[in-house]
Amino acid sequence: MQDKSLANSPFTTQRAAAIAGIVFAVLLISALGLIRISVPDDPVAAGDWLATSWKPVTLALQLLPFAGIAFLWFIGVIRDRIGEREDRLFATVFLGSGLLFLAMLFASAAVAGGILHMYGATPDALLKNGLYTFGRIITFEIMNVYAMKMAGVFMISTSTLALRTGILPRWMSFLGLALAVFLMFSLGLFTWSVMVFPLWVLLISVYILLHSSR
Repeated sequence: MQDKSLANSPFTTQRAAAIAGIVFAVLLISALGLIRISVPDDPVAAGDWLATSWKPVTLALQLLPFAGIAFLWFIGVIRDRIGEREDRLFATVFLGSGLLFLAMLFASAAVAGGILHMYGATPDALLKNGLYTFGRIITFEIMNVYAMKMAGVFMISTSTLALRTGILPRWMSFLGLALAVFLMFSLGLFTWSVMVFPLWVLLISVYILLHSSR
C-alpha cells in the first residue's frame, strides 16, 4: 500500500513531468540548433550545404525521436497533475495540439532524412531532378508553418489550463500566452523564433522540479 501511494503521489508526478520536459527541451534545442547552423534559411537555396553539413543534420534527426518520446511523457504527467480539475475543452485542445505537433515534427524529420539518404545514394540526380527542392520546401513548410503553429496552440491551451487550475504561477501562464502569440506570428521573420517553444517547456519544467523539491 505504501509503494502504491508513493507511486501516485503528486511529488513523483511533478518530478516526472519536470525531468521529461527538461529532456525534451535539451534534445529539441540541440537538434534545432544543429539544423539552423547547418542548413540555409532559404528553403529554395542550392543544396551545396549537403556536402559539408550532412553529419550534424543527421545527428539532429537522430535526436528528434528521443525528444518526441520525452514530450509524450511530459504531456501525460502534466495531464495527471491537472487531474480532475481539467477543463475538457482546453484539455482536448492541449492533448490534440501536442500530438499534432509531434506528428508534424516526425514527418518533417522523415522527409529530411529521406533527402539525406538520397543524397548519399545519388547526389547528382537528387540535385538535378528537382527532388531536393521539393523535399526541402515540404520540410520547411511542415516544420515552420504547421508544427510551430500547433506548438503555439499547445502553449496557449497549457497556459489557459494553468490559469484555471493554478498549477503554475500566474506570471508564467501569462508569459506562455505572450510567447505563443509571438511564436505563431513571427515565423519567417526571426530565424531562431522556433527556439521559443522548447525554452518555454524548459522554463516550466525547471519551475516544477524546483517546486517539487521544496
